[in-house]
Amino acid sequence: MSQTVLVIGGGGREHALAWKLAQSPQVSRVLVAPGNGGTSWAGNDALAPCETVALSEGDFEGLMDLARRENVALTVIGPEVPLAAGIVDVFSREGLRTFGPSQAAAQLEASKAYARDFMAEHDIPTPAYATFADAIAAKTYITEQDRPLVVKADGLAAGKGVLICQTAQEAHDAVDEIMAARAFGDAGAQIVIEDCMVGDEFSVLAFCDGVTVRPMMVARDHKRALDGDRGLNTGGMGAYAPTTDLSEEDIQTIVETVLQPTLDGMRAQDTPYIGVLYAGLMRTDAGFKVLEFNCRFGDPETQVVLPMLDGDLYTIMNACIDGTLADAAINWFGGTCATVILASPGYPGAYPKGLPIEVDTLSPGTLLFHAGTKRTEQGDLVTSGGRVLAVTARAATLNGALMQVYSDIEQIHFEKKHFRTDIGRRHA
Repeated sequence: MSQTVLVIGGGGREHALAWKLAQSPQVSRVLVAPGNGGTSWAGNDALAPCETVALSEGDFEGLMDLARRENVALTVIGPEVPLAAGIVDVFSREGLRTFGPSQAAAQLEASKAYARDFMAEHDIPTPAYATFADAIAAKTYITEQDRPLVVKADGLAAGKGVLICQTAQEAHDAVDEIMAARAFGDAGAQIVIEDCMVGDEFSVLAFCDGVTVRPMMVARDHKRALDGDRGLNTGGMGAYAPTTDLSEEDIQTIVETVLQPTLDGMRAQDTPYIGVLYAGLMRTDAGFKVLEFNCRFGDPETQVVLPMLDGDLYTIMNACIDGTLADAAINWFGGTCATVILASPGYPGAYPKGLPIEVDTLSPGTLLFHAGTKRTEQGDLVTSGGRVLAVTARAATLNGALMQVYSDIEQIHFEKKHFRTDIGRRHA
C-alpha cells in the first residue's frame, strides 16, 4: 500500500529527506512544509511526486490538520526548533506516527548545559566545562583558566552560538556578545564555557529506536565561513562522506563509548531516544570527545549521507518507531559523496534576499538540494536565506566528487554567491 509522507522543515536537509523518501516503493506522495523553491516535482519512475505546503514548522495545529486531512502515514521532523518545542509529543498524543525524539530527549540539543551534565553523569567523554547564568562569574572563571576556551550559548542558535577564544580577552568579549548584547537571542541567557580542544572533527549520525543504535556513514562538516577554516561559524559550508581517517575499530569505539551509553542513559531516565542522534566528535590526544549532540539529521551532512544510503529510508524510520531497528537492512553505496554550499553574500551575517538564481545545465548525476530559495509568483527562483543551495555529487573518489561539484558550481549564478573552495581538500 502506497503512503503519503510529510516532511516538516524548509532547508537543504528537508529537500534531501524528501528526495530520499520519494524513492521508497512504499511512498506514493511526499509533502514538505514549508518547503522551499526546490521541494516540488511531478514524480517519475524513480521518485514519488512532491508538493510544497505553505505551513510554518511552528504551526503545530495546522500541520496536524494537514496530516489528518491527507492521511499522512509518517511525519518526519527535520529542524531542531520544533523538536525542542515538543512537536513529536503533540503529534503522538493525537495518534500521528512521527519520526523524531520527544521534547525531553531533544534536550540533548536544546540545552548545552543539560547535555554536558548528562554526559558527565554517564561517563561519556566530554571536555572540561562550566555553566554560568551570570556574566561576572563567567569572566572570573575565564581569568582563572589561562588557556584557550570555547564560549557557547546554552540554547538553540542555528549552529552559530559557538565562539572559539584564544585569549582571556576574547572570551570576555564572547561573554558580552552572548549574554549582554544577546547576539543569539534568548539562547544566550545561560552559557557554557569549555576547554578548547584540538583535533580532527567528525559527524557521526545514527538511527535509534530507544534501545538499538545503528551508525550511518561518517561525514565531515566544514563549519567556518572561509577557506582554511577561518571566519565565523556557520550552519555548515560543505561536507563529504565517508571520512577516510576513521577505521571500523574507531567507529565501534564511538558506538561503545558515546552512542550506546547515550541511548542507555536516556532510557534509564525514562526518556527513550527515538530518531536520529548526531554526535559531533573530535579526536584528541586523549581520545574521542563529544563537541555537541544534535537530535536530528545534520545539515549539510544529510545531503552527503542520504545519497550514499542503499536502502529504503521509509522502512528504516518505521523500524526506529517500532523498536525493530536491530533487524532493519541498512546498507551503503561504495565511493564518496561531497557537497558544497552556495551562500548569500554576507552570510553568516546580514545578507540580501530575493536575488535571482539561474541554473545552467549540470553534469549527469549532480544533485542540487535547495535551502534558502523560493519561487516568485511568476515561478522564478530567487534567494531567501543565507545558505542557498547545496551542490552535491557522488563519485568513486573524493577528488572525483569534488571536481564535479566545483565544475557545476560555475553553472549556477546569483549575485556575489559565496562558497568555500577547499571543502574536503585536506583529505582528497
